[in-house]
Amino acid sequence: MMTTSPVERAADQFVTALAHWRVERGMSKKQLAARMGFDPSYVSHVEGRRHKPTEDFARRAEAVLGAGGAIWQRFQEYDELRHARSTALHRDPPVPVQWLPPGTGLIVEREVAELTYTEGVYRCRVRRALYNAGSEPVTRYLVKIAVDRYPNDPTGSNRHHRDNPLTFDELALSACAGEGDAIEPMQWRIKLDRDASKEVWLLFANESGQFALYPGERTTIQYEYTIGVEKWGQWFQRAVRLPTRRLTVRLDFPSSFDPQVWGVETSLAAEVPVRTPMERHNDGDRAVFEWSTDSPQLNARYRLEWRFRAAGAPACSALAPENNGDGQPRASGQMRGIGIVQRGSELLRQRARHFQLPREASAARETIAALHSALGRLEQVHDFTKGVGLSAPQIGRSAAIAVVRPADRDADPVVLINPRVVGESNDRDEQYEGCLSFFDYRGLVRRPLIIDVEHARYDGTRVITRFERAMARLVAHEIDHLEGRLYVDRMNAESNLVPDYTQSGRPWAY
Repeated sequence: MMTTSPVERAADQFVTALAHWRVERGMSKKQLAARMGFDPSYVSHVEGRRHKPTEDFARRAEAVLGAGGAIWQRFQEYDELRHARSTALHRDPPVPVQWLPPGTGLIVEREVAELTYTEGVYRCRVRRALYNAGSEPVTRYLVKIAVDRYPNDPTGSNRHHRDNPLTFDELALSACAGEGDAIEPMQWRIKLDRDASKEVWLLFANESGQFALYPGERTTIQYEYTIGVEKWGQWFQRAVRLPTRRLTVRLDFPSSFDPQVWGVETSLAAEVPVRTPMERHNDGDRAVFEWSTDSPQLNARYRLEWRFRAAGAPACSALAPENNGDGQPRASGQMRGIGIVQRGSELLRQRARHFQLPREASAARETIAALHSALGRLEQVHDFTKGVGLSAPQIGRSAAIAVVRPADRDADPVVLINPRVVGESNDRDEQYEGCLSFFDYRGLVRRPLIIDVEHARYDGTRVITRFERAMARLVAHEIDHLEGRLYVDRMNAESNLVPDYTQSGRPWAY
C-alpha cells in the first residue's frame, strides 16, 4: 500500500491553500502568475505539484492574495518538515510586513470614507493612508467624484443631471497630504468634467514646491467636497481600485430623521449583502453608522444605502418622478400605485422568513390570499403574456411564499410555500426578464431549462415539483426574490438594462 510522507502531505496542504485563496480572490492561474512576476506556467506547475514551492514563491503568493498569513504558514510547515534533519541550513527571516512583489505601486493601507448630512447638503471626506511599494516616485493621485440622484432609474437620473449639472464651484473641493505638523495643502487639476461625474488629479505639490511620495515612503491624503441633497442619491459607494488592506465607511445623519442603513457588495458575478455587520451608535443628536472590511478584492464595489423614515426628513426616492417627462406615468409608478414594493427597498434584499407548518398554516393561507388579490390588480393594468409571478416580499411581507400564474390562462396558478431549488439541468438559455419591482427596464438572464423545486404543503409535508422552460424561469425568478436576490444579480457583467426590447409582450421562444 502506498503512503505519503509528512513532507508530501504538507506540500499538498500548501497547494490546497494556494488554490483556495486564488479562487477566493477571483484570479486565474495566469493572472496570479503575472501579479507575482512569474512565468505564466509557473503557478500551474506548482498547483499541479510538478514544481515544489519555494520561499520566494510563497512570499509573493501571500502578498498578492492577502491570505492573512495562511499561505505563508502552510509553506513554513512544509519547509520545517523538509529540512527537519538539516539543522545547519540557513533560514531567511520571516516575510517582512511590508514585503510586496515588484511593481506593485501604491498600496492603500487604510481608507476611511465619511458622508455627513447637514442642513440640506452632504459633505464627503475621504482619508487614505498610502504606501509607495513601487519603484518610482508618485507625484499625483486620481480622485473620482460622481453623483446619481436616481440610482435605480438611469434614464431619469441622466436627465436630472443634464438639467442640473454638478459644478466645481458647489463641490468646494479641498485636499491635503501628511500628518500632524507636516500637513501640506495639495493643488488639483481637472482630468474629466461631465454633468454627473468629475475626475481630478490631486498633485503632491503646492505653491511652496513639490513633495513627491518616494518608493518605501508613506503619507496620508485627505480630500473633501460638498454636494446638495437635490443631486445626491440615497447611496454612498466605494470602489476598490488599488490594493487595500482595510476599508471603513461611515454615514452620519440626524437621529431625528430615523435613518435606516444597509449595505451591498457588487462584483462581476453578483450583488449581495455586505459580509460584515453594520454598526450604529448615537453621538448626541446624530446617528453614526460604520462598516469595515479587511483586504477587499480589487475592483469590488461596496455600497451603503439608506432611507429616512421620519416625517419631514428629506425624500430619498430611488426613482425619478412618476412620469417620463411627457406627462405619461412610468410603469414603475403604476406598480407602486397598486402596492408592489419597488427596487431600493431593503425588504427585497432580505431572506424571507419560512413558515412553521402546520402551526402557521392559517397565516400562510392569508398571505396567499393577499398575493392572489395583488395579482388580480396587476392583470387589470398589464397583459402578462409570458405568465407572471409574485412573491410575498413584493407586497411588503417577509414570508417565503410565491404565486406563479403560467402563460396559459386556463392553467391554475402555482403556489410555492417555503420553496428551494434542489436540482437543475445543465441545459440553459438566455432570455429577457422583467420584474414587477423594477418594471421600467428589462435584462438578459441565463437560467436552467429545467429545475426541481422542493416546497411545503399546509400540513408541513414536502413535495418536489419539476418545472420546465417558461415556468422554470418564472419560478426561479420568484425563488430568487425569497432569497433576497434580483434578476440583475444574475445578468452577465457585459449586459445592460434596456427600457424596451424586441420581444416585449410576447411569450418566450424555445
